[in-house]
Amino acid sequence: MRGFGYLTKEGLKNVWSNRIMSIASICVLVSCLILTGIASLFSINIGKVVDSVGKTNETSVYIKKDYSQLEAVYIGKEIERLDNVESTTFLTKEEAMEQFKDLINDDALFAEMQGRDPLPDTVVVVMKDLSLYDQTVAQIKKIEGVDDINSHTELAKTLTDISNLVNAISFGITLALTIVSIFIIANTIRVTMYSRRFEISIMKSVGATNSFVRWPFLMEGMVIGFISSILATCGVGLLYEVIMTAIQQMLPIFVTIPIMDVIWYVAAAFAVSGVVIGFFGSLISIRKYLKMEGNEILGW
Repeated sequence: MRGFGYLTKEGLKNVWSNRIMSIASICVLVSCLILTGIASLFSINIGKVVDSVGKTNETSVYIKKDYSQLEAVYIGKEIERLDNVESTTFLTKEEAMEQFKDLINDDALFAEMQGRDPLPDTVVVVMKDLSLYDQTVAQIKKIEGVDDINSHTELAKTLTDISNLVNAISFGITLALTIVSIFIIANTIRVTMYSRRFEISIMKSVGATNSFVRWPFLMEGMVIGFISSILATCGVGLLYEVIMTAIQQMLPIFVTIPIMDVIWYVAAAFAVSGVVIGFFGSLISIRKYLKMEGNEILGW
């Protein structure tokens, strides 16, 4: 009876130890997934802001003055066919002068300039990808009839650098937290296997295959990952709204993506990530025991 009581006590101790480690693993994995999700969503929002700023940043292409208006229109159509051009707007000489008048807001100066050469026909270009700005400008310059371009190379480079930096930081955070998560899951399953080493030893002694021994632990790791993904999705949904509301109050021009537009993508990504991390964490831990025989597991 004493032996049975001892085993029962040890069994209960092991059960509680396993539960505590599983809860700890879920908490850590949830934290990692939430941080990864917030970093990724922030990166997506920064990319959206950069794209929107880029699309409002118009580049003026001036047509040679000796070209007729019809020829200038055809040049605009040729520019519009370039791969990286989002849209073009054709401005006649008169329309260009009206825009210039609104820009300088000085009637006396405008009246003085009217006697001089008028502004040329202009094609206003909006580009799709600012990282290809210089290449697109070079393509436009090669088109016959283009006289000059009001280039914004520095602004395009700055916006592209910001986007690349945020993406790099987001990737680094995601990679680091993924490694941490796998390590935590691996340690959890390792403790679980140590507490159940008697069962594993018996199974190995009676000829159980590695697959038979392996799958319960792999399933445990995947279940931990899946539960963590559900909790992390809820956490991201709440934190995202709080963080983005605070940013919008400080920067009203910062337009964010509504959480309901992306929450199902986040949930799917978390579910896949959680299950995969749980699977590989368990797989790493159990390899040691699968290489041993029954008595070796117990250290006999």
